[in-house]
Amino acid sequence: MSSTSRENTGQAAGGSHYDAGSDNDDYDIRPSTELSDSDHDLLESEDERERLLTQKAGISGLFGKSVKIGGRDGGSKRAEMKERKRALDTGASTPSYDTEEAVGESASSLLRPRRSSESDEQRLLATRVQKKTKRSKRWRRACIYMSIVCFFLVLLAIIYRLSNSSNSQVAAFTATAISNGTSLFAPTTILISLDGFRADFLYRNLTPTLNQFVAEGISPKYMLPSFPSVTFPNHYTMATGLYPEAHGIVSNTFWDPVLQKEFYYTDPKRSLQPFWWGGEPLWVTAEKQNVRAAVHMWPGSEAHIDDQQIAYVDKYNGSEILDRKVDRIMDLLDVPGPMDIGVKADVPRPQLIAAYVPNVDGDGHRYGPNSTQIRETISHADAMIGGILKGLQERTLTNIVNVVVVSDHGMATTDVSRMIQLEDLVDPAELSHIDGWPLYGLRPKDPENLHPMYEQLKRKHGENPNIEIYLRENMPERYHFSNNDRIAPLWIIPKAGWAIVTKSEFDVEEGKKKGEVYHPRGLHGYDHEHPLMRAIFVARGPAFPHKAGSRMEPFQNIELYNIICDSLGMTPAPNNGTLRLPLKPVGLHNDEQDAANETPNDPVVSHTLTSVLPSATPMSAVISSLSSLAASASGFADATASLESSILAPTATSTTSAPPAQSSKPAHKHWWDWLTDEADRIEEWVDDFVHKHNPLDDGKGKEASEQRV
Repeated sequence: MSSTSRENTGQAAGGSHYDAGSDNDDYDIRPSTELSDSDHDLLESEDERERLLTQKAGISGLFGKSVKIGGRDGGSKRAEMKERKRALDTGASTPSYDTEEAVGESASSLLRPRRSSESDEQRLLATRVQKKTKRSKRWRRACIYMSIVCFFLVLLAIIYRLSNSSNSQVAAFTATAISNGTSLFAPTTILISLDGFRADFLYRNLTPTLNQFVAEGISPKYMLPSFPSVTFPNHYTMATGLYPEAHGIVSNTFWDPVLQKEFYYTDPKRSLQPFWWGGEPLWVTAEKQNVRAAVHMWPGSEAHIDDQQIAYVDKYNGSEILDRKVDRIMDLLDVPGPMDIGVKADVPRPQLIAAYVPNVDGDGHRYGPNSTQIRETISHADAMIGGILKGLQERTLTNIVNVVVVSDHGMATTDVSRMIQLEDLVDPAELSHIDGWPLYGLRPKDPENLHPMYEQLKRKHGENPNIEIYLRENMPERYHFSNNDRIAPLWIIPKAGWAIVTKSEFDVEEGKKKGEVYHPRGLHGYDHEHPLMRAIFVARGPAFPHKAGSRMEPFQNIELYNIICDSLGMTPAPNNGTLRLPLKPVGLHNDEQDAANETPNDPVVSHTLTSVLPSATPMSAVISSLSSLAASASGFADATASLESSILAPTATSTTSAPPAQSSKPAHKHWWDWLTDEADRIEEWVDDFVHKHNPLDDGKGKEASEQRV
């Protein structure tokens, strides 16, 4: 077919005429494969960007959320771009006609740049978020790694320090420890307190163990207690080295005007609170310096002083037998040491063992310090010391462990003839509180009545030789008993062997008439320098490397704290004591310079009227003793007093707070002295017989003893 005919045919078929000459430059009709360079670059750049931004389905945000890139139309765009790219690479062409569809395609392509711009902004925002997230992750990882490193560094430092501390402790232990052949023992001290053991009890041929202990160790003739000479103040003085006015336990019972509370030594609810107890006792000092302590019933040990944890604290048990105390002390020594197999951190071997023994004091109150019963009790206490020393010997610890035996005070015999009714001295209705016993601390209800009450007492009873009357501010300086508000402002202090009682406790006149026996039969709490109040101190061990039987000058019990601290290598807390180890002997107990052993008069000689004539003095003492015996036995005190007054001239003797003691060395007795001693023994036997066969009286005596002493 010719070209002309084809042309005509085309016109007929198409219904229009195509004029090539009418072509306009505004219409660029070309195949789809003929892309411009800019289009090609745009496709390449979009493809590259899409490839980079869509490597993952999304990215994680800072807090676990994800941001989806191109989530709305990214899939269709990628398909379209890939199709166009494939068409470009393969050269396939698809004509584009100027039809209605082509026009729609063209309009769609006009919107594409706007959509691409929005997509680019979203992608850039996502890119920034992604970069920020990556930086946050890196910082988080870095912090975690640094924390782990720091933790391990601190852990290593702690381990190193503990290792050095443990090594230093082991080194210190081995440097001071002594072996008994089976175990290493650090410096160890056993402190035993025999409550109420008077110094002259050692001279009664009842204490072979303690006498041998004196011959092997170092001791004074006696140790002075502190004022007042009662149990709780003195035991806490021995434990702290402080006077009672300094540590605050000023009596067995007292009123604190600041706390508005009463201290009562036998009531745990009124005595075991830490605020009562000042100073630093031995067991607290020890534990603070890594010296483990065991305290067996010592007064104050249950009070959690300074909130310090103590390795072993045994609660008070007045009925515990003495053999059990020996077993307890030996069990503590048998605990494995720091270098032994089987050692446990929570079960350490103590270096300080302080034990309290109440038996001698209890029977001294119940029966009197000169009774038959107290002799047996003294022997049992001596046997207990023997059990401890035997246990040390069996463990080869005699020369390794220090043993110190002390007492807190002595004891004086009481009698109805030596009693004073409180109501005869002062009206109890005018008092708000009464502290102490047998000495009386008075607190008037009206403070303005203090000085008038004192003046009245001095005016009416100041000449009485058997009592002393003091205001707190004029208390004798040697008592060290004024610098504490717990000390009552007014005091009546009986002489040794005398007692002041209220009528509700004991009616003195009725007791004399009926021949009643006053209980307790023995008392203490008097002037601490009186011979009947003297205590003991005996020490032996490696901390006391003195000649056997060394004798030192007497000292007061405020010195004991420093001595025990030095024996264990501890630094003492501030205290009133000045004596330090090594102790300084002045001789031996068996040398020629040794003074005679002193046995004070007990019962004390009453302060009565004596004859002007010197030759009548011996007869006066004899009649005084017999009159006391008669008053106790029959109640005819007035008759004997009249007899004595008819014989003796009315001249008052001078009185002292500490009567001279007599020698206990054998001497020839006058037959009157022998008769008096025998009468005293008979009196004790009768009193004891009546006491045992009168349950009502026994209960009354026990109650008084337990409540007041």
